[in-house]
Amino acid sequence: MFQENLLNFLPTSKKELEIRNWNEIDIVLFSGDSYVDHPSFGTAIIGRVLENQGFRVAVVPQPNCLDDGRDFKKLGKPKLFFGVTSGAMDSMMNRYTAQLRLRSDDAFSCGNKPQNRTDYAVSVYCKKLKEFFPETPIIIGGIEASLRRFPHYDYWSNSLKNSILTESKADLLIYGMGEKAILEIAKQLQAGKKISQLTEIPQTAFLTENISQLSKNQWNTVNLFSFRECLNDKIKFAKNFVVIEQESNVFSQKRILQKLDNQYLVVNPQYFLSESELDEIYDLPYSRLPHPRYKDVIPAYEMIKFSTTIHRGCFGGCAFCALSVHQGKQIVSRSENSILKEIEQIAKLPDFKGYLSDLGGASANMYRMGGKNIEICAKCQKPSCVFPKICANLNTNHFPLIELYRKVRSLSQIKKVTIGSGVRYDLFVDFLHPSHSIFASELLEFHVSGRLKVAPEHTSDEILDIMRKPSFEKFKKFKQFFTNFNRKKNLKQELIPYFISSHPQCRVVDMANLAVETKNLHYKLEQIQDFTPIPMTLSSVIYYTGFEPYSLKKVHIPKTQEEKVLQRNFFFWYKKENQYFLKNFLREINRNDLIFKLFGK
Repeated sequence: MFQENLLNFLPTSKKELEIRNWNEIDIVLFSGDSYVDHPSFGTAIIGRVLENQGFRVAVVPQPNCLDDGRDFKKLGKPKLFFGVTSGAMDSMMNRYTAQLRLRSDDAFSCGNKPQNRTDYAVSVYCKKLKEFFPETPIIIGGIEASLRRFPHYDYWSNSLKNSILTESKADLLIYGMGEKAILEIAKQLQAGKKISQLTEIPQTAFLTENISQLSKNQWNTVNLFSFRECLNDKIKFAKNFVVIEQESNVFSQKRILQKLDNQYLVVNPQYFLSESELDEIYDLPYSRLPHPRYKDVIPAYEMIKFSTTIHRGCFGGCAFCALSVHQGKQIVSRSENSILKEIEQIAKLPDFKGYLSDLGGASANMYRMGGKNIEICAKCQKPSCVFPKICANLNTNHFPLIELYRKVRSLSQIKKVTIGSGVRYDLFVDFLHPSHSIFASELLEFHVSGRLKVAPEHTSDEILDIMRKPSFEKFKKFKQFFTNFNRKKNLKQELIPYFISSHPQCRVVDMANLAVETKNLHYKLEQIQDFTPIPMTLSSVIYYTGFEPYSLKKVHIPKTQEEKVLQRNFFFWYKKENQYFLKNFLREINRNDLIFKLFGK
């Protein structure tokens, strides 16, 4: 029975290879996460996509980097290549807090244990593999590779780091959601091509010393300032970001070249998925369970095991967020049939009690949204369809999502569906389309577990402009609707706002004003975060350079620990241990009016 259970997963050990009577493997995937065979985990998706095309795939989760390398050697040399990812998060974001302290937990590890992952995991894993198997190609992918494909600011070393390809010595990089690229690579290598010949595959990046050999027929080319130029001039680094971001937003993208010392970085344009292709990925036979090797809980799995992804992509373009950088701006939605089929599979799980924890994606309510005139979208370079205002060409019709919610609610196996993904209230709160008020009402009546979390991020319009987020007035409007609706329906639900401190342009006095604004709305905040610069995001570029890259206007950057702590403490103005220091600061800047508003006489 135990052996039969193992056959429901990709093999992770020699014993599991023997059960399948495999003498050789085509592809071995190394991941910084525990192995969970669920379509919310990238390694499971890539493994199943390759398996579906007949490739023999194995997984090595969280290899030990501190011993003699036995985890890297245990499955031997694959016929085609090694695939390497840090997992669902950048390994440095996963391991360190915004204050650069080691985290005491790791939600993607069995037992929540933080010691199962290493710093800069992709590069460390690749170096180990190159040491033991120098001739075998290595393909890197996932969020860490994706966000570090270009030279980037690295918060944890406080330096401008080169492309991850230079440090990892990997042969090829896949950025974004890489199913189509990894399949094409596997097929061409299986057909006998060498890894050095794979220069024309979309959504890949590689290093070369000779760009004259690149095909000039497939794509137009744009050149960035070199890595050395960026090291010497932060403005050039900022201007590079503008080119990269704009190229990622258009349909007809250019190939991007950048000189890195004695080599060139080549980044090919991306693939675009269709609805049927996305359906096919999510229809694969995932067991939806952690591998039997794990005897303790994996917290990230517990959060999503009864959830369903309904679309990919995000057109929000938030400055601090890596989602649209990784998944892309264009929304690709699954069909209703594919979604309902997956929910039927979830309902068969032994511990399912009828409660779906999420029906969403990068955001909760962008399902089937996009441009009304696709020709306008094809040429558009703007990073956001909703900032500084909602684009006139954007279809914000929520009826397809409303119909999907209703069909899921009608299933006999479903007692309740809660929405765990972030709700973009700015898409419907002005009630400009007939679907908006219906969506808002049904969301609150049927799909809130008791607390609905949303992300206004700040109260200052000046800071929200830098963040590419809507005015705080939109949140106030939604809160009023939320309050009135709950009163009308006699519901006892809470609206929980999420805020960030120490973001570029944020000063301590802005946090004092935030404290006053949220106090007036009767909040004592709990969903808060100190800003952390994530590689390849607009906010990280501003943090490193001190300039907004499009306008080149100077931006205030909170960098000292003293300022960051003071900003954070204004979230908790109501705690007695903070009040003495907060009052002193406000007196020093002659803002007794804010002392009165926060603390009274």
